[in-house]
Amino acid sequence: MGVSKSNKKHQCYIAVPSQIINSLSSSALQTLLEEAPKKKTKTTDPSKLKLLLTNPRFWIVLLFLFAFVGILLNMWLNFDPFSQYPCPISQEKGQISTAPQLSIAAVNEKSIVNEKSSEFWKQPDRLGYMPCLEFSAKYRKASVEILKDRNKYLMVVVSGGMNQQRNQIVDAVVIARILGAALVVPIFQVNPIWGDESEFSDIFDMDHFKKVLANDVRIVSSLPSIHVMTRPVEEKHTPLYASPQWIRSHYTRKLRRDGVLLLRGLDSRLSKDLPSDLQKLRGKVAFHALRFNPSILELGNKLTERMRSKGPYLALHLRMEKDVWVRTGCLPGLSHEYDEIINNERKRRPDLLTSRSNMTYHDRKLAGLCPLNALEVTRLIKALGAPKGSRIYWAGGIPLGGKEALQPLTKEFPHFYNKEDLALTGELEPFAKKASLMAAIDYIVSENSDVFMPSHGGNMGHAIQGHRAYAGHKKTITPNKRQMLPHFLNSSLSETEFNRIILDLHKDSLGQPELRKTGRDVTKYPVPECMCNTTTIHSSV
Repeated sequence: MGVSKSNKKHQCYIAVPSQIINSLSSSALQTLLEEAPKKKTKTTDPSKLKLLLTNPRFWIVLLFLFAFVGILLNMWLNFDPFSQYPCPISQEKGQISTAPQLSIAAVNEKSIVNEKSSEFWKQPDRLGYMPCLEFSAKYRKASVEILKDRNKYLMVVVSGGMNQQRNQIVDAVVIARILGAALVVPIFQVNPIWGDESEFSDIFDMDHFKKVLANDVRIVSSLPSIHVMTRPVEEKHTPLYASPQWIRSHYTRKLRRDGVLLLRGLDSRLSKDLPSDLQKLRGKVAFHALRFNPSILELGNKLTERMRSKGPYLALHLRMEKDVWVRTGCLPGLSHEYDEIINNERKRRPDLLTSRSNMTYHDRKLAGLCPLNALEVTRLIKALGAPKGSRIYWAGGIPLGGKEALQPLTKEFPHFYNKEDLALTGELEPFAKKASLMAAIDYIVSENSDVFMPSHGGNMGHAIQGHRAYAGHKKTITPNKRQMLPHFLNSSLSETEFNRIILDLHKDSLGQPELRKTGRDVTKYPVPECMCNTTTIHSSV
């Protein structure tokens, strides 16, 4: 039986990208079809060749063929058979590319999981400590009479940056309680450095403030009409760290006589060592009553979510602004040029140097009185185990030297963001040129972080440290500058030995519960007045 052979010829096809087909007009396609020879001829008529060369359609087709072959060659040369995305995708100018992150997530998923489970993110043992703000029966009984009083009013003017104002508001509430007076919502003095004219309600939630303190101090938005035309007695001579006894003996008589007392400059005017109930009141104001304005809170929480969307994050409060270097008597260490800028400014404004003017820069540095620069911060967090892929949020003003000053950090930790990087177009506009509101956003994202570290002390670092302690002793690294800096200067140490020393120096400076010592602020160290562990609670019942 014979096998029949099919006369049908096999056809081969070339796959042409759809972009090329779509880019051709219908006339061009028709030209291709028309000009394609149906049958190969053995001889060529010279007259026909001449006619073909003078035909414009021939040149259009030839140009197309050259372009087509070029595209195919380009696609072949750039083809990567092992790539997750073998076809390149063009991107509009101005868009933020997420391709690298997606590629890393797919290829290095295991390493990212390991980074998230790194020892660096491990939280300290809270030792069973929990918030406890139970006031004594004596305090609660006194509250009844204090809240009934309608004859005594305390007015306060707070100054400085947002965190300085915050501390003064805390003390203003406690002083009002000591005097048994109603507190008029604090007046904010315009900041001479930033020109910020924000008022209390621009930064804090006033209704919440009044509601939380309703059983402790009567808060009023303004003086009653009977006192509006009265010039309040202003007291300018409150000493540092005044005791409740001193405040009562000096102000009670004036307050009863005039009905209104005005206090200014409350920074550090009230003693840090108060009776237990007043310490608890301090904690209640700082950790509960002073909640940020809803619009600030909303944006701060949004930025927190964006930081946490890829896992845990570290928040750094960097103090590298020009005025910080001038006031601390320290040098940024960027270059001789920048050091000269600071030295000249300090000579021009010697009043800006805050303390210990007889110390040299080197002595200040070794005494741990200088802010850490970006290189020192980088070495410290690397030694403490921060993975290279760590997401870092940095809070603070623009550093002297701009991006150059941050280079050691951005080079070692590329996932490095601030509020301007995270905010969508227009989100920061309502807060622009208002330093207090911008500081409040930094406060929220920093307080919510998995790990927090300030490069220098200060009101914001102290406030966040206390807030994080009260929230469950979340990991907060306190740089042991005095003991670690000599090792930073020792070039003979290997990296392994350096890391071991730095880890050992900071094993007890990671946010563990720490009892407040005499002279320390309870809003920074809430144990034992504002927090109790299970043993303390059971023994007191």
